[in-house]
Amino acid sequence: MTAFSTSEATSSNSVPPADSKARVSQFMRQIQDEICQGLAVLDGVGTFQEDSWERPEGGGGRSRVIREGAVFEQGGVNFSEVWGENLPPSILAQRPEAAGHGFYATGTSMVLHPRNPYIPTVHLNYRYFEAGPVWWFGGGADLTPYYPFAEDAAHFHKTFKQACDAHHPEYYPTFKYWCDEYFYLKHRQETRGVGGIFFDYQDAQGELYRANNTNGSAAAHSAKVGTLTRCWEELFAFVQECGQAFLPAYVPIVERRRNLEYGERQRNFQLYRRGRYVEFNLVYDRGTIFGLQTNGRTESILMSLPPLVRWEYGYQPEPNTPEAELYETFLKPQDWANWTAS
Repeated sequence: MTAFSTSEATSSNSVPPADSKARVSQFMRQIQDEICQGLAVLDGVGTFQEDSWERPEGGGGRSRVIREGAVFEQGGVNFSEVWGENLPPSILAQRPEAAGHGFYATGTSMVLHPRNPYIPTVHLNYRYFEAGPVWWFGGGADLTPYYPFAEDAAHFHKTFKQACDAHHPEYYPTFKYWCDEYFYLKHRQETRGVGGIFFDYQDAQGELYRANNTNGSAAAHSAKVGTLTRCWEELFAFVQECGQAFLPAYVPIVERRRNLEYGERQRNFQLYRRGRYVEFNLVYDRGTIFGLQTNGRTESILMSLPPLVRWEYGYQPEPNTPEAELYETFLKPQDWANWTAS
């Protein structure tokens, strides 16, 4: 065994392997394939149509869209791999040390909009970024129900907690808090849904939470954990496990709800709540901003938007209804991973 100092070990941990881009790109394509195959089987009628595209400045991707299926009114699973010389402002604001370097970014993102209002909308995104000495992994998955089923929210969270716990016991609590804070519509003062996990800027050394809400629960929990030293391989393995946790987290929920009957009231409420999805993605979503700032393919960037949506002035749910319960309980952060049926 070769002896080496702590500083040498830390330096080694901080450098990605020579084939980092190829390996992450291969995984992002693989997880797109696996998710699309699983969802096509789940839907039973709809199929994904692929649209390959190229970015003039460098790179491209594969956009896959399913429409008018038995389950999914519309959904997309997108792979992209882009590179260039000019970093977007959203990246430089967070990591100014990347200035002056060319960048590489790859990832898989997904949003599914089921037709049945009792099936939640779901979002997933995992990504990798390199620019000179700077690299990081980011991503997560979150659930947006229209009607309140606690067992669905609990199953989703417990599945991702298990994936996180396999790599570090503090990943899930930190990234769960971060998700609640990130998918929050400040102008509505409500969360987008019941959350899941969200993380960004995960690299070799530092605290788990890397964002601006220094007074929030994610920052407080991360501060208690302190600084962690992790290597590229550990973080890549974590991202792979999270990506592969998606189908086990979501498919059982669809299977439980797909045959529930609904009427015009439920459909109208679903279309109204979809408006929140549009508001978040156009105002706050980091991936949308990055894509537009790097001259990405607009159709793929806005793939997350629902096919039908409605807004209603001054809407208030009727008291003691499922719609009211959604607002009163499900749009406020809850400890879903520890929920048990009473």
